[in-house]
Amino acid sequence: MELGSVLQFLENKTILVTGATGYLAKIFVEKILRVQPNVKKFYLLLRAADAKSANERLRDEVIGRDLFRVLREKHGAGLHSFISEKVTPVAGDISHEDLGVKDSSLKDEMWREIDAVLNFAATTNFDERYDVALGINTLGALHVLNFAKKCVKIKMLVHVSTAYVCGEDAGLILEQPYHMGMAKKGDEKIDINFEKRMVQEKLNELKLEDVPEKEITSAMKDFGIERARLFGWPNTYVFTKAMGEMLLVNFKDGLPLVIIRPTMVASTYKEPFPGWIEGVRTIDSIIVGYGKGRVTCFISGPRSTLDVIPADMVVNAIIVAMVARAKQHSEIIYHLGSSFRNPVNFSNLHDFSFRYFSEHPWINKEGESVKIGKGIVLSSMSKFYTYMAIRFLLPLKALQLFNILLFKKYQDLYTVLDRRVKLVMRLVDLYKPYVFFEGIFDDLNSEELRIISKKTCHETDIFDFDPMNIDWENYMINVHIPGLVKYVMK
Repeated sequence: MELGSVLQFLENKTILVTGATGYLAKIFVEKILRVQPNVKKFYLLLRAADAKSANERLRDEVIGRDLFRVLREKHGAGLHSFISEKVTPVAGDISHEDLGVKDSSLKDEMWREIDAVLNFAATTNFDERYDVALGINTLGALHVLNFAKKCVKIKMLVHVSTAYVCGEDAGLILEQPYHMGMAKKGDEKIDINFEKRMVQEKLNELKLEDVPEKEITSAMKDFGIERARLFGWPNTYVFTKAMGEMLLVNFKDGLPLVIIRPTMVASTYKEPFPGWIEGVRTIDSIIVGYGKGRVTCFISGPRSTLDVIPADMVVNAIIVAMVARAKQHSEIIYHLGSSFRNPVNFSNLHDFSFRYFSEHPWINKEGESVKIGKGIVLSSMSKFYTYMAIRFLLPLKALQLFNILLFKKYQDLYTVLDRRVKLVMRLVDLYKPYVFFEGIFDDLNSEELRIISKKTCHETDIFDFDPMNIDWENYMINVHIPGLVKYVMK
């Protein structure tokens, strides 16, 4: 198979992007607008009440971001007219049929014009409300598929999932699909319609009892974790993403389907410039907390591998995969990560973070430099619980007793500290499967795509997605952590 020119493939294409305010979606749109200005049009689906709100979100949350700095410099005063010509914001919501697009003439236009659909939309909170996660990550995927099938010129659907749909599998994890009803443990099959009914019954029950909204949210979060763990997934996010994949594979019919499974997505490696990031991603909560002096220990299994991939490499792989899929008609899955070919482990992360913040201390709001210690590495959960007991739980119990003896004089302080400790314990419980993750993501399909790309693609240098090219020490210390400091630790 020859790929030929990626830029030529993108020319005059009309592409629907869902979840358009998301991290990867923005990088994808910016990349194509920058390298192939002759793309015909982007329809960007944004969760919004109407066209005016969608336009505002496009301006503020997409084009207005620093990510588009290079494009702004390139077009200058002409950027507005360029964006107006190439980008159409669409108010909608993938948790509804027809993606919640109410404008019937716009919907008909989209069905006539769209060549490819890219589904980036997701809620990535590990403990999202089950009704919300099921609506977006699972049923939303089916709604996107059904919408794509109505597009008369459709060439493919690209669905962005996550490598961690594997749950807590260990060893070599293959690029294989999840078939309908497959559970990770137990004999019971997953019935997605039954899950929908259970969610609705649970919500009705809570509302009949006149439970406050805050408690409904808490109950639905717990319900999602409960259902996920029943079937062998560690959290609601990966469980609902796995069910979304099941629906796509089962109902795709003849539509060419690409499933992209990135691992932990980090800041941009090179494009449009190194170090751009938005939001606190999986590993970044540890780095940020450590840099601010709030994290004093690192939890890491002795055999755990940290699988990280820069965001622009993910986007490059998606674009090249689109070209490859246009020539074939079966579904294919791509793991996009680094653990198989260029692994980095948690001890490296600890070392890189210590070295960076020792030389470049974070400046807090008071203008003071935050001095960080080396910290300690805990190699098991039992060591973590012992550490927490000595460092926080016993002093908290002493404060509780002191508070009772002094007629609750320190009640406010006790409440704040107790809430913080409970939050830490919940977060550790959610992140535990990844800290002690012992899987390696096989990337045979991705490697074959890289080989074909290097041999037959005319623009290999523009669309690099080879993790072997990453020098982790240089990337983490000179690119990723400085990007976190600039864009996240403000």
